[in-house]
Amino acid sequence: MSATIDDKVVAGAKGSNTVKEDPIVALTERVKTLYLFRDRYFETHSIDEAIKKTNDVEKEMRDTLSKFDECKGYEIDGSRAKYYYLKGKALNVVDRFMPQAEELLSKAVKLEPKLIEAWNELGECYWKNDDIKQAKNCFVGALQHDRNKVSLRNLSMVLRQEQASTGEQRTKNIQQGVDYAKEAVSLDTTDGISWAILGNAYLSSFFTVAQSPTTLRLCMSAYMQAEKDIIARSNPDLFYNKAIALKYQEEYSLALESFENAMALDPLWETPRNKRDELLQYLKDVHYSVNNNGYVKPKRLYQLIRALDVKHLGPYKGGSYTSGEKSIKLDLIPLKDLALGLNTEKVVFGKVVCWIQDSDCVPFAFCLVDEQKTCMVVTVYNLAKGRGVTIGDSVGIPEPFVIQQKFSYMNNNFNYRSIRVETPVILVVNGRKLGREQEAGANLHTFKKTD
Repeated sequence: MSATIDDKVVAGAKGSNTVKEDPIVALTERVKTLYLFRDRYFETHSIDEAIKKTNDVEKEMRDTLSKFDECKGYEIDGSRAKYYYLKGKALNVVDRFMPQAEELLSKAVKLEPKLIEAWNELGECYWKNDDIKQAKNCFVGALQHDRNKVSLRNLSMVLRQEQASTGEQRTKNIQQGVDYAKEAVSLDTTDGISWAILGNAYLSSFFTVAQSPTTLRLCMSAYMQAEKDIIARSNPDLFYNKAIALKYQEEYSLALESFENAMALDPLWETPRNKRDELLQYLKDVHYSVNNNGYVKPKRLYQLIRALDVKHLGPYKGGSYTSGEKSIKLDLIPLKDLALGLNTEKVVFGKVVCWIQDSDCVPFAFCLVDEQKTCMVVTVYNLAKGRGVTIGDSVGIPEPFVIQQKFSYMNNNFNYRSIRVETPVILVVNGRKLGREQEAGANLHTFKKTD
């Protein structure tokens, strides 16, 4: 396909009796049909045909482009900007960057600078070509003419990928990205793509600003809204990002299921499968470590437990803890007596017998054994890079939050309890409370196919 644009062809012939209808109307409908074919593919095809979707969309794109060639005999020089825009949009229907689409759309915005749709399509072209700066310029430029949902949500995506010179600027970009996505949703609360991008903005905030359960709940709520839209729920990105959020909520069974959904919608996209396999291996490691006391030999385990001393509870020993002017009652109980959920006014204490590696390094997970030889996994969030605990450390955890994992997946049966710790600063290690220098956010390394 030639990337050269012939202005004479675009202008069309001006002979008499050649203009029978406005070709722009017909082309507009044809491009709309092309996008409906892509976005609603699974309304007319089974999920088993997902592997054919890319080729089917490209065939439909070629058929659409042939309609543009049929307009050579029409006089359309009065709508050349719209013609360029429509042809560029048709080429832009595929995931990969198309140089001819960029060329056509660039011509369109030069001819008609207020053509917002062309600015948005051109921005998506630059986005596909990893030209973040130019993509941002397009979306910002479009917003100067109209506060539209497409520019807003795309700008939210761009800000999350834009290079920041400082951590403070990075945080500002992420928060601004959330604001743009929220505004996009407010303009059309039925648009699932906008909801999905808002969910992604919250997920990025979770990793960059603070690993807060509230942020994850907002993220999941946005994804649930997105799934109400047939177009959004046909997108593998939605289920991939939802799986990531579910993983950090420790909803592991649902996370694995969501990775499976992403894999089904795009069998050639390897990232969901890789992440699914990594999570499955992590769960196996946790399950076997918990059920084997961290694989510590009996003699070593005996020595560790014997070395437990309540003085290493530090500020949590003695039945109470003073925070500011407030005194909080804390009763030391065995791990086996913990209830599911929040255990108010309780504290547990044990020895670290192992730690479990997660591919994303979040959470930091380790196994804790108490004097009754009960072993539980502890997951710690917001831990600074390079920080943590080591084997043999004595750890006290006040008012522990307990989660039960009990499910089966791919012939693996998981059944264990864990303690979720939102911030390391509440932990007491070897008699001393951890300081604020132990606390930090984390980076989300693998996040996007298109966002």
